Amino acid sequence: MHVLVLGGTEEGRRLAGELGAAPGVRVTSSLAGRVAGGAVPPGAVRVGGFGGAAGLAAWLDAHRVDAVVDATHPFAAEISGNAARAAREAGVPLLAVRRPGWRAGPGDTWVDADSHEHAAAVVPSLGARVFLSVGRQPLAAFAGVDACWFLVRAVTPPSPPLPRHREVVLARGPFTVAGERELLARWGVRVVVTKDSGGAATAAKLAAARELGLPVVVVRRPPLPPGARAVPDVPAAVAWLRGLLR
Repeated sequence: MHVLVLGGTEEGRRLAGELGAAPGVRVTSSLAGRVAGGAVPPGAVRVGGFGGAAGLAAWLDAHRVDAVVDATHPFAAEISGNAARAAREAGVPLLAVRRPGWRAGPGDTWVDADSHEHAAAVVPSLGARVFLSVGRQPLAAFAGVDACWFLVRAVTPPSPPLPRHREVVLARGPFTVAGERELLARWGVRVVVTKDSGGAATAAKLAAARELGLPVVVVRRPPLPPGARAVPDVPAAVAWLRGLLR
């Protein structure tokens, strides 16, 4: 059984490792680009795009893929859409692995946003010093918000357009609540902006914001493609694949 794992996440790496050790299974992990810090999954790895849904469908057919697991980031909507269309065209079963999103708890002050542009529109009414933790690509949505100063955190240096009033810090999670609390206090942050990535690696900022009484603007994740099936974790994905093997 040949399984294509669309990865780039911790779930994708774990799934590739489990499948690679399973008898009767061959796994290929697809990554959009090179990864840093030794995060390459075990087994066969393909780096780069497929040329859209049609290119991916042709690849699935040419490489005799029996199942596709979309273990990309919850905000990788374009890749997920292409995977769904390609799987339908090639007649290959598709499953998405989506870690549960974050949910507000007692003491949280959260403001939901439908998009990064929506978040940029509401931020000035909440505070003038903003911790922006949304990754590199969405930063352009905040480039025109001159009423605020932004503390921008990213794994690698972001490219323009960027907010005019900003400080950029480079760091990779996981983060601790104590470290996030110290960061927010040191820079005088009054509002936090994040996307609903889910998981524990970057959730500490939410607890720190709660302790400091700061509002958090949460950009909600895009919906799955129509008809797509999702499971919350790697064990559920492995169980689904075992069902296909029977």
